[in-house]
Amino acid sequence: MSVDLSSVIIAVAGVAGTLGGALLTQRGSERAKRLEIDLVRDHEEARENRSLRRTCYVELNRDARQFTTALNRHLHVMREHGVAEADSDALEEAKNAHRDRYSEAQMIAPEEVLRRASVVNQALTRVYGQVKRLERGAPEPGETMETAARAQSEIWEMLRTMRTAMRHDLGVSQGRHGGRTGEGWRHDAPGGPDE
Repeated sequence: MSVDLSSVIIAVAGVAGTLGGALLTQRGSERAKRLEIDLVRDHEEARENRSLRRTCYVELNRDARQFTTALNRHLHVMREHGVAEADSDALEEAKNAHRDRYSEAQMIAPEEVLRRASVVNQALTRVYGQVKRLERGAPEPGETMETAARAQSEIWEMLRTMRTAMRHDLGVSQGRHGGRTGEGWRHDAPGGPDE
C-alpha cells in the first residue's frame, strides 16, 4: 500500500508540475506580450512626438525667417518711397504668422530650443517696434533707419543658432556647430545648410 500511495503522490506531483509549468509559461508569455505592446506604444508615441516637433520647427523657422525678411523689406520700402497699406499688411501678416508659430513652439519645444526661439522672438519684437516707431515718425532716442537695419541683420545669426538647436533636438545634427552623423555637411564648412 505504501508503494501505491507513493505512486499516487509522484503522479499527482508530476501532473501538478506539468500544469504549473504550463501556467507559468502562459503568464510569462502574457507578460512578454504586454511588454512588447508597451514598447511598440512608447516607440509610436516618441515617433509622433518627434514628427510634431519637426513640423512645429519647420513652420517656426520658416515664419521667423519670413518675418525677418519682411522687416528688411519694410525698411527698404520706408527708405525708398514710403509705406503703403499693402506694405503694412504684409509686415503684419508675417508678424502674426510668426507669433502663432512661436506660441505653438512654447507648448511643444523642449527648454533648449525654446530658449533659442525666445531670443529670436524678442529680437524680432524689438526690431518690429523700432520699425513701427520710425514709420510713425516717433523713434525713441538712438533709433534710426540704420540702427533698425543693423538690428534686423543681427537676427540672421540668432536664427541659425535656433535652427541648430532644433536640428540637434530632432537628432539631425550633433553638438553646437551642426554637422551630421557620418558623411555630409557641417554647419561651419563650405556647402553647409546656409549656402
